[in-house]
Amino acid sequence: MQVRIGGVSRAFVTGLAALFLSAFAASAAGIYLGSVSELIVLLPGIMIMVPPSINMRGSISGVLASRLSSTMHLGEFDMDFSNEGVLGANLRASFIVTVIIAFALGLIAWGVALIFGIEGLNFIDFVVISVISGILSGVIVMGITLLVAYISYRYGLDLDMIASPTVTTSGDIVTLPLLVLTTLAVLQISPAVRGGLFLFIIVLAALSFIYVAVGNTKVREIGREIIPLLIALSFVGTLAGLTYTLDLEQLVEYGVFLIIITPFAGMCGSIGGILCSRLATGMHTGAIEPALVPERTVFRQFGMSYAYVLIIMPLITLIAFVSAHFLGLGSPDVRSLFVAVLISALVVMTLVSGIAYATAGLSFRYGLDPDNFGIPVISATIDLIGAAVLVTVLHMLV
Repeated sequence: MQVRIGGVSRAFVTGLAALFLSAFAASAAGIYLGSVSELIVLLPGIMIMVPPSINMRGSISGVLASRLSSTMHLGEFDMDFSNEGVLGANLRASFIVTVIIAFALGLIAWGVALIFGIEGLNFIDFVVISVISGILSGVIVMGITLLVAYISYRYGLDLDMIASPTVTTSGDIVTLPLLVLTTLAVLQISPAVRGGLFLFIIVLAALSFIYVAVGNTKVREIGREIIPLLIALSFVGTLAGLTYTLDLEQLVEYGVFLIIITPFAGMCGSIGGILCSRLATGMHTGAIEPALVPERTVFRQFGMSYAYVLIIMPLITLIAFVSAHFLGLGSPDVRSLFVAVLISALVVMTLVSGIAYATAGLSFRYGLDPDNFGIPVISATIDLIGAAVLVTVLHMLV
């Protein structure tokens, strides 16, 4: 039973507080993206990598947090970092998956850029930048996830309600600057050094694949379930980046759009992540029965998601508009911007609610862990659908 505070559930208030903090932090990441618009124009390949890089950080650490949350609800969690401990095995699996997915993402981003004639970075550049920035940001975000999990465990907070906003926003803040800084650093070193780094990365990726194949049971289980999924979703994420890249002229003309992209996707991802975690936990504990027609409990979770959208989206729109003004970036009037963002968010959340429930229900029915599937699928869906919907609505209203 949920504790109620003045007629509002404690879980809702906890999630809303986390989303408020995340909204400001994600907006800071968006402001940073707006401030490097000149670099993006010179190296549009970076924009292809932005959504999938952020998505992978949030997905891997979000899955980690969701799995840990389920073990807390089931009474299986402890602070054991050994190979056989729940926490230790999950951390090792998350790092290995980070290396493999970053490598795959570099290859996919290069392929997409080659097909669509987007110049500026070559094959080796894409792979080296993706893996180095992926490992650096991945370790930081996993550390933040671990800290949030410990605080939740220590003080009896519901990790489902705070993990997704915290992890998603951490991914936004950490991944974007590290991606840009890594790109600048890699392009400044000699081709020979870049080639050496590339060879080292190939060896590291190969060792990671071997570890998944012969590691302990938990690492093998996690790796085999989510690596194929995340590779497929990395491709979906690059298509989202391509959507923005092909519309780069308008995004730069109205610099406020560059600012709004990150918090829009981040907040939709956070709200969707809360929904996924709640559904997964409910199915693990037996509180939610996966059925063709969702039960009333599930519709209450959907309603909570819409309430978050109506509260959070006006906030990030206002922050983006004011920030664009102070940075001297172009922007439509605040009313048009507000309407475009809100309509886009409501459309995206409607699609996300259905996909989240279907993903959790199907994975649970077929004996798979819904914690491993919900957040990655939703994050990639939001990247691609969110990009298409936001760009379309902006074209219609601006």
